[in-house]
This record gives sequence, C-alpha cells and structure tokens, in this order.
Amino acid sequence: MRILAVDDEPFPLQELCDAIQEADPEGECVAFTLPSKALEFVKTNPIDAAFLDVELGSMNGIILAKKLKDIQPDAAVVFVTGYQQYAVDAFQVRASGYLLKPAAAEDVTKELEYIRSWKKGGPTEQRREPEKVTVKTFGGFDVFIGEKPLIFKRMKSKELFAYLVDRRGNSVTTREACGILFEDDAYDENQSGYFRSLVSDLRKTLGDAGVGDILIRSRNSLAIDPDKLDCDAYRFLQGDPVAVNSYHRDYMICYSWSEFSVGLFEPEL
Repeated sequence: MRILAVDDEPFPLQELCDAIQEADPEGECVAFTLPSKALEFVKTNPIDAAFLDVELGSMNGIILAKKLKDIQPDAAVVFVTGYQQYAVDAFQVRASGYLLKPAAAEDVTKELEYIRSWKKGGPTEQRREPEKVTVKTFGGFDVFIGEKPLIFKRMKSKELFAYLVDRRGNSVTTREACGILFEDDAYDENQSGYFRSLVSDLRKTLGDAGVGDILIRSRNSLAIDPDKLDCDAYRFLQGDPVAVNSYHRDYMICYSWSEFSVGLFEPEL
C-alpha cells in the first residue's frame, strides 16, 4: 500500500512513519510536514490511505482530508491526534478512523486491516443505535428505520423530506418549498393545496414509522430535528472519517437543487 502521512512536527511524523512501515513492511510511506505539499503530491500520485494529524498549524487536518478526498475519492483517511481530552474509547473503534499519538504499530495494523476490508467492500463497523433513523445522501437519497427502508407514498413527499434534510434544521416556508419542488411552475392556490397534501403524506409516513417527532411544524414553515437523524452528510460536515471516505462527489445526485449545497463537501483547492 502507498500511505500518505502528514504532521507539521517532524519527530511525531517520523514516529508515525516508523509505525506504518512496521505495520506494512512492503508498503510505501510518503511523509509531509506541509499540507500544501501533500495536496500537490496526491494530484499526480495515487495513494491507498492517508494518516493525518488533526492540528496541522497552517491547515486543519479535517479540511485537508476533505480536499484530499476531492482529489482522490477512494483514498481512506485516518486521523491521528495527541489530544488526550477526547474520550479514548471514541478513538479506539476501528470504524472511527482515529488513532491517539504516539501511534503504535499494532494500532496502525488494525487500521490497515480495516481499510483493506473496506476497499474490498467488506463489512464496516458503525456505531448505530437500534431503530435509529438513518439518512443516506451520498449516491442518491434513502431513509432507513433500523435496517428497513422507509417507503414514501409519493416521490414528491420523499423529495420534500430530502430538502428538509439538506436544510439541516433550518425552517422552510411553504412558498420556498414549492419553489424547490415545482421549480418554474407558478405559485398559486392549487400548488399550495397540493403541497399541504404532501406535508400530510410525509407526517403520516413518519408517524406510522414511529418517528413523527423528527418533523417540526410551525405556522407556514417546516423543519426537521437534525439531532434525531444519523445522516452521512451531517457526519461528513462534523469531520467523521467514515463519512468522508464514503463521499464520491455524489451528494443527493437525484435532485437538481442539491448542486447548491455541493460546495459544503467540495472545498476549492
């Protein structure tokens, strides 16, 4: 495997490279102290994985990961940090993609085993509460209650829910939602009435699934409670490496209006 290692401090970087080489003797570790140099490298050289310090001085490691993934979507990312104030168990779960400094060779080995499994399409470990509402926005748009897909009565009801997810808890007025759902059609009483029926369908769908409290209604506006969702896009924006690794420039590709949010996931290089 070709593995990128980035840390702005030379000694911890050397320690990390030594651990990587011990974990993968036949692999190649390419090390940089400057994020800009690392980005230049990955523009012309394919890598299998990147081990990134969280705090890089000139650039946050999470931002570097997003830029790297924009260049090489299939590269796996593992964050390395020396901050002990974070809960240790949160970093020791392989699927989280975190290691505490100094990274031991056995810890790196576990990460590389997970990465190899992930690249082969093997099972990934995700911490998920039973019957949690899972929303997948990368590669389309789907909603799951536990492991079961949520079936919407109408496609427009599903699109409405997708747009509310896109708004991440911000309220949407009836007129604004109609402008998104029906694009160039003139807003009138008929359109408003049809929208009310979509809202009714959406409320029933969520209510029947036992998750009606996700929807927040007020006079002439709608929103969702983002804290009640396990959403890949939300986790991406929080810097979760599993979500970062799963993004391939495919945010809600089934909806044309999603292009206005793509910039959140693809920062300019």
